[in-house]
Amino acid sequence: MLLLHGWTATADLNFFTCYTALAEHFRVIAMDHRGHGRGIRTTQPFRLDDCADDAAALADQLGITTFIPVGYSMGGTVAQLMWQRHEQRVRGLVLCATSSYFASSVRERRVFTLLTGISSAARATPKRVRDWISDRLYVSRKTMTWEPWAAHQLASHDWRQILEAGAALGRFDSREWLGNIDVPVSVVINMNDRVVSTARQQRIAELIPGARSWEVEGDHDSVWANAAEFVPSLVEACLHVHRRADEGAHGDAAN
Repeated sequence: MLLLHGWTATADLNFFTCYTALAEHFRVIAMDHRGHGRGIRTTQPFRLDDCADDAAALADQLGITTFIPVGYSMGGTVAQLMWQRHEQRVRGLVLCATSSYFASSVRERRVFTLLTGISSAARATPKRVRDWISDRLYVSRKTMTWEPWAAHQLASHDWRQILEAGAALGRFDSREWLGNIDVPVSVVINMNDRVVSTARQQRIAELIPGARSWEVEGDHDSVWANAAEFVPSLVEACLHVHRRADEGAHGDAAN
């Protein structure tokens, strides 16, 4: 299982509640996306396609030929792109709290357009100034009640790339090719999600042929705020994809 975290998170912040339960069944690999936490630092503009290629390159370095991407929120877009760009290596997909698109209304498009403008301005701002602004206006407030390790994770972001990642999410749209996905897929849906609407999460399950869904009570943070329900559902969703992928592989071998 290759765990792909959401926007502004890190692998540990996103999945720390899941590691032990998943490790009982799978070899688990978790990485930070570029610009996030300990992820790749680059002067190149942030692209979701590059995140998918980064994950495949990590698998190469670890000697992993095929894998099952498990994507949460933005990580779900990266997982979708991994199937599109590295189809022969993806045995199945597990998509959590995610969508096939993030901007459709006028209000949403304005928000993501604003992120594009801010991220462009951030390129012309010295790094020490960006770090000071992010600490004073975001990190120190958001992490006030967090454990030190979690606050440290957030403080390690490259905020220019984080802003560019948000803008990239606004441009993402997989609806034209989502119906072509031909590997087993599980979709874990947060039923009270105020970040990625529940309707969009349900729609992605409808668009992918044969996808099976699991519903979890909770908001976008249910992976830790309602871990008692989310984590067992995620494990079941992963096992479902794993078993179906194995059945398909055995069937191909028999033919």
